[in-house]
Amino acid sequence: MMGGMTDEPNAVRPKLVVGRAADALTWYADVLGAEVGPVFGHDGTVVFATLDVLGTRLTLKDADGADPAPTPGPILDVVHDDPDALARATLDRGATVVHPMSDRPWGGRWGRVRDPFGVQWLLATPDDATPEEVRAAMGG
Repeated sequence: MMGGMTDEPNAVRPKLVVGRAADALTWYADVLGAEVGPVFGHDGTVVFATLDVLGTRLTLKDADGADPAPTPGPILDVVHDDPDALARATLDRGATVVHPMSDRPWGGRWGRVRDPFGVQWLLATPDDATPEEVRAAMGG
């Protein structure tokens, strides 16, 4: 096993590359309750920022020639006690539905939204089904 672990909340941090990163930071703080950490900019762009959102530290920057925004945007898988409320909050602030919230055949709920910056958020209740129950519900 590799050494060098840190005291960071999560040592592997997703990096979001988006257009309008400063607006995205505000949106994530307002809609998802993210805590924005240090933001470093250059020539009016965000070159590096950290944010803690829903229990995970992410990094974020503006898209540029070296790092274009991915199309389609990344998918972040979020486990939440009330994904319906979270979905409503994002939709009220400009997100769009990718997959509507629905009941899963093995229990719980899930759905997916795309925020105004292209990031997709798969919102789901915690899984409490066994792998065998999930396989049976999926027909396999």
